[in-house]
Amino acid sequence: MPVMSIIACRMFEDELTHILSNDAELEQLIVVEGRDSLGLLRKLKSENRLHRTAPLDRVPLLLGKRHVSGSGSGSGSGFMGLAKPLLSLPFFRKIHEKRKLKAAQKVTVVVNLLRLGLHDDLDLLKSEVYGKIKEMAPFSDGILIFYCSCGEAFESLEEDFSGFECPLYCLKDGDGEVVADCISAALGGNAAYDEIMYACRGTGALYFTPMWASSWKEMGEERRKSRNLDDSFLKDPRYSRVVKLDTGLSYDPDFNKNIRGFARTFDMEIVEIKGSAELAEKSYRAAKKGVIQHTLE
Repeated sequence: MPVMSIIACRMFEDELTHILSNDAELEQLIVVEGRDSLGLLRKLKSENRLHRTAPLDRVPLLLGKRHVSGSGSGSGSGFMGLAKPLLSLPFFRKIHEKRKLKAAQKVTVVVNLLRLGLHDDLDLLKSEVYGKIKEMAPFSDGILIFYCSCGEAFESLEEDFSGFECPLYCLKDGDGEVVADCISAALGGNAAYDEIMYACRGTGALYFTPMWASSWKEMGEERRKSRNLDDSFLKDPRYSRVVKLDTGLSYDPDFNKNIRGFARTFDMEIVEIKGSAELAEKSYRAAKKGVIQHTLE
């Protein structure tokens, strides 16, 4: 059975919870243990989504011997060696293909969430994600990168891994472009983001999804530790709006409270815009379909 790994930014906790909780076809869900997975685990529990947890180095053991060796989608069982001559017969070949197709539909997903503070250093962010790709590829039949282009950190990701044996999938909009950032993803793509930015020209605005609204203080503390924070621009009168981006996901009951607190702190007007998790859903389905097809090849 195929394994699809997901390397994700914590900003996509809500989207991942929604997607994984509504995927009834999963064989199993494994979340890599760590401090940064606690929020996702809490939300999955609230949705009664069954899952297992393990440190990254023990995930191959949960997947079975086939993936410990890093063999990808190969079978290599003794039984198949004995049965191989029978596959030349149409009847047995048909049964084998049906069983193979049925097994391929049951995907195991392994999710590894990385810390928010990585965005303070794009070289470090790129290095961490590239390292996880190489670490998780041996037991994966495909990896979905639940990040956006994030500045220029992942601008050349597909090119850098063009000859990689394990297929990689990205968050893309309807035009086939990797989305610029998590706000663009919540709005449905880069074109939609550009339209809203153009409409707000001349007025500085900050866009908050529920995860951004609940994490801005934490992000600020991380940046202060790294001496990479200059929040004086937030007090610039040209920054007068905080945009409440409602994705339709309600895992954080304090969304409204967090938005009001930020707006009050920096004396900003609150503007509401409707978003969705549709782009994330489509990217997940496309990656899953690709993993299944790759396994059948």
